[in-house]
Amino acid sequence: MRIALGVEYDGTDFSGWQAQAGTRTVQEVLEGALSRVADRPVRVVCAGRTDAGVHATGQVVHFDTEVVRPERAWVLGTNVHLPPEVSVCWARAVDPRFHARFSAVSRRYRYVILNRVTRPALLRGRVWWVYRPLHADRAREAAVHLAGEHDFTSYRALACQARHPVRTVHRLEVQRAGELLYIDVLANAFLHHMVRNLAGVLVAIARGEHPPHWAREVLEARDRTLGGITAPSAGLYLVQVNYPASFGLGRPVRLPMFG
Repeated sequence: MRIALGVEYDGTDFSGWQAQAGTRTVQEVLEGALSRVADRPVRVVCAGRTDAGVHATGQVVHFDTEVVRPERAWVLGTNVHLPPEVSVCWARAVDPRFHARFSAVSRRYRYVILNRVTRPALLRGRVWWVYRPLHADRAREAAVHLAGEHDFTSYRALACQARHPVRTVHRLEVQRAGELLYIDVLANAFLHHMVRNLAGVLVAIARGEHPPHWAREVLEARDRTLGGITAPSAGLYLVQVNYPASFGLGRPVRLPMFG
């Protein structure tokens, strides 16, 4: 039997998603909790491996098991054994052909920036604090240059191991709500640090350091060293993973909203 789960977590105190020897990861604690409910080892596969400090409100995982439990038990029973920073939100038995990673047709990330003079206390570790004024209209103008199918070499980490740098950004939106700036990116897939590098360029433009068309110039250069800084992990959230309707996993997007 194959089970899919929806998971949210605060990644602040984790060394990322992927299990690693000698460090605390989201995968490690989730597998430990599921194994206690199943009373045998459980191994999970996620839709998108997040880095240290990155959060999720819409992570999707799957695992295979011969143990029969009600969906309610996979949710509530697992949560009993999880630390407070991680929560299983839903569970569903799925077609054995379903794969959390390879069946996904698109993913959506949200990057959250707190734009004010004073540093955050309650939102520490959950936003990128930028104290200089940001002009969202400049970032929105720049975002137009990045939508569509492109070679995103300039926007991926130098150590990125993806086989090719071409990705399709279906939607890239910038909106302001009071002191908060949201960057929402929907794409067929993402490269390592891609959203954080997009955020770094858009913030530099929003601060007036470069004109909006600089985003296109960076893109066309296909050279990571010519791009902006990599935005901090704290502001990044995996908020939605989309699958073909045939799998029956349509879920409303869960966006982080503050203030």
